[in-house]
Amino acid sequence: MAGRKKLFDRFSDRFESLDASSRQAGLALLLKERGFFETVFNAVEDGIVVIDRDLHLRYFNRAAKELLALPENTSTLRLNQLLPDVDWRQILPENETQWNNVSRQELQILYPEPRFLQFYLSPLGGDSGAATVILRDVTESRARATSDLERETVKAVSFLAAGVAHEIGNPLNSLSMNLQILERSFEDPDEAVSTEEAVKMIRRCESEVERLDSIIHSFLSAIRPGKAKFAPVDLKETVFEVLNFMRPEIEARKVAVKCQWADVMPPVSGDADQLKQAFYNIIRNAVQAMSNGGILEIYGYSNSEFRILEFSDSGRGMSSDDLREMFVPFKTAKAAGNGIGTMIIERVCREHGVDFGVVSSEGRGTVFQLRFPNGTRRVRLLPGI
Repeated sequence: MAGRKKLFDRFSDRFESLDASSRQAGLALLLKERGFFETVFNAVEDGIVVIDRDLHLRYFNRAAKELLALPENTSTLRLNQLLPDVDWRQILPENETQWNNVSRQELQILYPEPRFLQFYLSPLGGDSGAATVILRDVTESRARATSDLERETVKAVSFLAAGVAHEIGNPLNSLSMNLQILERSFEDPDEAVSTEEAVKMIRRCESEVERLDSIIHSFLSAIRPGKAKFAPVDLKETVFEVLNFMRPEIEARKVAVKCQWADVMPPVSGDADQLKQAFYNIIRNAVQAMSNGGILEIYGYSNSEFRILEFSDSGRGMSSDDLREMFVPFKTAKAAGNGIGTMIIERVCREHGVDFGVVSSEGRGTVFQLRFPNGTRRVRLLPGI
């Protein structure tokens, strides 16, 4: 509110200083520009909503109105009434100075009809006190026919294969160089290296082999996941298995892990091996985001509709651009990353019908939330509209 008031005051002061003809011309120009932008936004297939700090709708385009079945009068309507499964306090804290989180989530809505939405939020910045929400209907892509999926898989394999070919170049070059030096050392006494240096080169070779193995394993997991075998899965036990497996890396990076679980955490229906893959990639991303040590907090709790897991790190966080590209294969800001991990997370979540979301703030860390449906969700009518 304060930001809009300041903007209005500046505009009013300038407007009052104009003569009558200039005022008329200025108003005509404003109306013309508003009409132009409304025409553009209404032509966009994605829903666009602008909200204030109280989550009131200040603007929405045609697509948003259709996706959310908005009534004619939205003056008292808040976005949390339309998307109640979003953790709004986490995304937009009550403290206005911390109102700079960006968020990307995928969730299911049940009104006006069951749909899957991709949800992206970014504050407008400054003292505007507003944020833009972009909504994309991904229902069809989830329910696409098998033949279409097979065609897309061929494209994805070609794209990923090209990325893998590029990604394995550096470790192969390193292996080749170190092996050549060792070979010359054995063939020519003048080129001999010390035992200590030879050990270092052998260890570098071992490290590069492990890196190659990780790239190939990730590639195969992404394109050849296998059919999920669903059974009751204890989320707490599964997370602990992944943490134990990753203990050496976690300790090497000086990351402290804190877990907090609800007294009652019923099992979910899922494929334990695939869920471990997803948890591994989430935790690994969190650990790698804390280059100088930090804290990884894991919360497990449930409500009437979901079993919820949250992975919260104190790392460097992400910008809005990083978040937009987070799930694009081979798009990564990490020097040693390959961009496949987030693809695996997304695939496993979709395979298990899990709503997932990311909330991040540059310099303050990232929270990754998974919401497992408990099978008792009911269609919800909008309250008080």
